[in-house]
Amino acid sequence: MKQVLIDRYGTPWEVARCADVPDVGEPAADEVVFDVLAFPINPADMWFCKGSYRLKPPLPATPGAECVGRVTAVGSAVTHVKKGDLVINLQRENWAQKRRVKGNDAIPLPAGIDLRQAAMVRINPPTAQLMLQDFVDLKPGEWVIQNVANSAVGRLLIVLAKQRGLRTVNVVRRPDLEAELKSLGADLVVVDDDDLAARVAKGTGDAAIRLGVEAIGGRATGRIVECVATEGTVVHYGSMSGEDPVVTRSNFIYRGIKLTGFMLGRGLAKRSPEKIREIYADLGGQVLAGKLHAPVDTVYPIEKIKEALAHADKGGRNGKILVAPNGPV
Repeated sequence: MKQVLIDRYGTPWEVARCADVPDVGEPAADEVVFDVLAFPINPADMWFCKGSYRLKPPLPATPGAECVGRVTAVGSAVTHVKKGDLVINLQRENWAQKRRVKGNDAIPLPAGIDLRQAAMVRINPPTAQLMLQDFVDLKPGEWVIQNVANSAVGRLLIVLAKQRGLRTVNVVRRPDLEAELKSLGADLVVVDDDDLAARVAKGTGDAAIRLGVEAIGGRATGRIVECVATEGTVVHYGSMSGEDPVVTRSNFIYRGIKLTGFMLGRGLAKRSPEKIREIYADLGGQVLAGKLHAPVDTVYPIEKIKEALAHADKGGRNGKILVAPNGPV
């Protein structure tokens, strides 16, 4: 079978290669084997190849935080999935034609779901959902503020917040994104700048915003903090700038702001396998119904992983870059 390997860290399309490796073999009693039908190239995968991600396993290593697959074999002790089911995998190393994983790591998705969309269910939809529900008990009509609002997580958060009756302030870098985000349900779209807090206050009628969601770091974190009400919470889940959050201490001392972090693995670890499957069943159903959607730019075969990685690094794309290891999807 074919599998992507990196033998050193560096420029992703220079260090990644498509290799022939031994087949994964038959599942043990508590395992599942599936063919990988599609996987996306995420920013974390690019950082993994560069050696700048938090995980640095021994080399050679295989990237791949998410995928969708079809089950080909099931161990005797596994009862929640069967041969032919579509699954996502909670473990990594998914840039391959086949995977063999523990049964509880194989999460079923509804039959008929679009395979391209299914490949992107594992990380971004639950990230948006859990950030909305795990930190602040928000009531319908309340506001949430986020930056990087045009990202995959940002777009999903707009839709999921609207379903809960919440209103969103969406901070972006370009004004031309306003119409597109409002078509998803965004209530207010503002361009990031030093006077962000004043413009957000005006746009929301001085609403007390109790939850902020932030993925840039540096001074951008501080600007989101300034928009949040006294004793509000800001959740930092990424650092597109590569900088640590910069927040003035007066926000903590005098306003009691809580700055915390989110990582999906930690959020899921608090839940039982049954609850995790419930979360993904709900999200998968919403994808199947067309309520949740993420744009896809191009799908490459696994043999062209270098071209796919180079494309994923370019600006101006119209969505995710996907790879289909076992034929077109």
